[in-house]
Amino acid sequence: MALALPRICCLDLDTFFVSVERLHDPGLVGKPVVVGGLPGQRGVVTAASYEVRAFGVRSGMPLQRAFELAPQAIYLPTRHGVYGQYAERVRSIAEGYTPLSQVASIDEMFLDFSGCERLYSSTLDAGPDATIERVVRQLTGEIQARIGLPASAGIATSRCVAKVASASAKPRGVRLVPAGAEAAFLGPLPVRRFPGIGPVAERGLEALGLATLAAVAAAPLGALRRVLGGFAEPLQRACRGQGAHELGPERPAFLEHDPRGGTHGTISNERTFREDVGDPSRIQAMLCSLTERVCWRARKRAVKAGTVTLKLRYADFETLQRSRSLAPTCSELELYPVVRELFARARERPTRVRLLGVRLSNLQPDGEQLALFERHEPVHRAMDEVRRRYGYGALRIALGEVGQHHPGAPLSLFAED
Repeated sequence: MALALPRICCLDLDTFFVSVERLHDPGLVGKPVVVGGLPGQRGVVTAASYEVRAFGVRSGMPLQRAFELAPQAIYLPTRHGVYGQYAERVRSIAEGYTPLSQVASIDEMFLDFSGCERLYSSTLDAGPDATIERVVRQLTGEIQARIGLPASAGIATSRCVAKVASASAKPRGVRLVPAGAEAAFLGPLPVRRFPGIGPVAERGLEALGLATLAAVAAAPLGALRRVLGGFAEPLQRACRGQGAHELGPERPAFLEHDPRGGTHGTISNERTFREDVGDPSRIQAMLCSLTERVCWRARKRAVKAGTVTLKLRYADFETLQRSRSLAPTCSELELYPVVRELFARARERPTRVRLLGVRLSNLQPDGEQLALFERHEPVHRAMDEVRRRYGYGALRIALGEVGQHHPGAPLSLFAED
């Protein structure tokens, strides 16, 4: 029996954060919208509507620069805990179309339609390609009708080509790249259009005279290695249409998507202050909040961390990191004193702080509870249940007088109105 032709679909929600905001306020439809913060605040653009992109505003851009380019735009802060609910609804619909899926980020997922042609075949379809394309259009239409969110999709024999195809289909489109047409589809595109090629790699490739993906596909592998290192060979294969098509374990790419039991990668959160901060109470409150968040995410994934890392960036952009290995845990009641001590070690001068971050690594499955954690398990179970029912912000840890708090001292909880 012949093997089923790989058919990978990359489903991407168009300007997801902006689209969710428009559901909450229909008056934003058709207007230039930036989600991420208010004018004058620190931070970066989380999402930009197509109307404001015409002025050069892009995701990841500093808010200050965005305001310089588009002062007339509508600027909105992010709604923590809201976007994930919409993403889960989309995921629920998409998983009904195919038995195998992989979440890539809060607004993107891959669906494997390999072998599904016979399941969805219609006498009106011109062939198997037409069958799958029709079904994917049905999927994006259902997402729009039931949730109100626009989506685009790319279909190809590999994940990377499907992702590029989904980008070319925006907005609200579906693009299928037939088997054997991958190289012809990718070839004319600039190198930056390929996933994983950033500005540094782009400059390196252009220095070699490689401006398109076709040029990369035909280049000597040795030359590519000087620019891309170990990424050279898989990139060149992908540009020739030979990329991987298997959907492996889910990888978290946004804090709302932490696959249960996934021990790959890290769990991290960081925050840039709106203004550089020197107040010890504000710094400690942020350290506690970040620790609380990553530990909550670890419990959602059913993992423990054997290493915790603190990231500190001063106002002059000097950036330091301090790490510590410890008995595996997912309890903020255990980790916060460690994070606080790491900060004390890292801060060697009184310069104001611009950014703080906490990262968990060396992840492992949450098997038998350690004796120390057993004392806290009922507390965490109760906290997580409250958050599950009423949202993450419904319950937070209170530090009390920071100056009186010391490693090992108990933390208290408070519920928000």
